[in-house]
Amino acid sequence: MPVKIVNVVTENPSFSRETKDIVPFLDVWLAGQDERFQRKVKKIFEGANVDKRYSIMSPEEVFSIHSFETRNAIYSREMIVLGEKVLKKALKKANWQPQSLDYIITVSCTGIMIPSLDAYLINSLQLKQDIVRLPVTEMGCVGGVSGIIYAKNFLKANPNKRAAVITVESPTATFQLDDFSMANIVSAAIFGDGAACVLLSSYPEDEGPEIIDEAMYHFYDKEHMMGFELTNNGLKMVLDIEVPDTIEAHFPSILNPFLERNNLEIKDIDHLIFHPGGKKIVNLVEGLFSEFGKNIDDTKEVLRLFGNMSSATVLYVLERIMNSDVKKGDKGLMLSFGPGFTAQRVLLEF
Repeated sequence: MPVKIVNVVTENPSFSRETKDIVPFLDVWLAGQDERFQRKVKKIFEGANVDKRYSIMSPEEVFSIHSFETRNAIYSREMIVLGEKVLKKALKKANWQPQSLDYIITVSCTGIMIPSLDAYLINSLQLKQDIVRLPVTEMGCVGGVSGIIYAKNFLKANPNKRAAVITVESPTATFQLDDFSMANIVSAAIFGDGAACVLLSSYPEDEGPEIIDEAMYHFYDKEHMMGFELTNNGLKMVLDIEVPDTIEAHFPSILNPFLERNNLEIKDIDHLIFHPGGKKIVNLVEGLFSEFGKNIDDTKEVLRLFGNMSSATVLYVLERIMNSDVKKGDKGLMLSFGPGFTAQRVLLEF
């Protein structure tokens, strides 16, 4: 049973700042730190290739709220607002009624909500009472692709069904004011907040790119490389400097067998839908693909305009691709990395 992506839409939080406007807040935050260290931090922000980012909090709040309880309360409140907005937008674009959904998958890793977001959306949109709900948590940046993989498998096994995958993230809610580690600084320099929704269908009459294949790839003994530690001050970023080198070492194993089982090579892929994890990873992947005459311009543009929004980011890239001049029969490859350490892939045919 073919499973198709009917549409993808995104939604930005109400607050936004260009990177150059964040520098004055860094001066206040870094007051008392060594001057050389202050210059280094500003250089990281200015060289992150992120021109602008959105947030569920104002910069004043981001750089003043210490309490995890307060930050998580803002996260919970705004995730419901953004989740409802982006799901309604997607349903309207597809001309679907809320009660036509059979599965709802919500994705988020940047806060704690019990009940999870899907419960609130079921009530606010009056989704059907027997809808199957699946919250996807603790998957980090790879969660958007994970949600699509889970939805595809639900729909493949059940003809004439529809699913919504909603990713809502606020990495700024995890910013640690008392943490001057490189992991916290680098994450603050590249991350922003955002939401996305993908609608999928196994109805023959629903149109959109078909999911041809999907797969996960897990790196052994690399749990330490990426994630969060729960501290008294909230979720503390863990980001190992080995990440780019580890990705490079495994890249052939991640891509080649997956493409080969679909009788494809990299040269056959028309659209690269890659998660912009940050400047170093983007540059690495761009170099690996450039020798095949491929580019990841949409990935770079999403990083520039929005930053890394964790699980939602790759769906911003997918939206740009689907809204562009895509030819029938074109092949697209979604690729994202996340805690575990893991890589996940989805092959599309437009």
